[in-house]
Amino acid sequence: MSALFAGLSGRITVITGASSGIGEGIAKVFAENKSHLILGARRVDRLEALKKDLSTAHGIKVFIHELDVTDRSSVDRFVAAIPEDLKNVDVLVNNAGLALGVKHAFENDLDQVSQMIDVNVKGVFTILKAFLPGFMERKKGDIINISSVAGLEGYPGGSGYCATKHAVQGLTEALRKEVVATPLRICSICPGLVETEFSQVRFGGDQEKAKNVYKGIEALTAADVADTVAYVVSRPAHVQISDLVIMPTNQAAPTVVHRNA
Repeated sequence: MSALFAGLSGRITVITGASSGIGEGIAKVFAENKSHLILGARRVDRLEALKKDLSTAHGIKVFIHELDVTDRSSVDRFVAAIPEDLKNVDVLVNNAGLALGVKHAFENDLDQVSQMIDVNVKGVFTILKAFLPGFMERKKGDIINISSVAGLEGYPGGSGYCATKHAVQGLTEALRKEVVATPLRICSICPGLVETEFSQVRFGGDQEKAKNVYKGIEALTAADVADTVAYVVSRPAHVQISDLVIMPTNQAAPTVVHRNA
């Protein structure tokens, strides 16, 4: 356990999209620092393997349940299934999200755009609706929305994804202002290039295209982003880190990247 993240010990953390990538990375870092976990994702088999690893290695409580953030009934079942001893959630990490395609705005596959909106935007609203009332009642809690540098700057071929992440930024800012009179802390974390399954999903499973996204650069890892989440949540109660941008050293913007030959 890191002394820097000592504030995580004993806290109860919900992570959506926890079966891989950044979500899985956050689960691992929080588990290492003795946070109890509530993990949701569609791929329950992966969650089961993660639960086994984390609960055995770190002696924490880990609850897993199938979760599709685009399905309100799935969210209701997820919340209802949380055990009594884990219901007083301290941290919510809205991580579930995806990008699909790289077409220009006038060429976009509207089914893909709808799917991104359902997961990246509506999904965040649905999860917030489920957990925020409890945070308000208990007068404590941290809400972390995993956004993207695409939420700060649009780029060619990313109109659909950028639109959804701009929406997450707007939602996060509005929410922070709405709860300003409470002890709740609201943060958006905006990663740049992170080498996970993200690009494989974006390119429909094309491994070569996905690999080229990170070619010639040391991209961030899921663990790098997880460390920033742990840092934000473990600050003293009077410290709110409202927005945090994290990029590889050789990236300065979504499309400004220096690649080694």
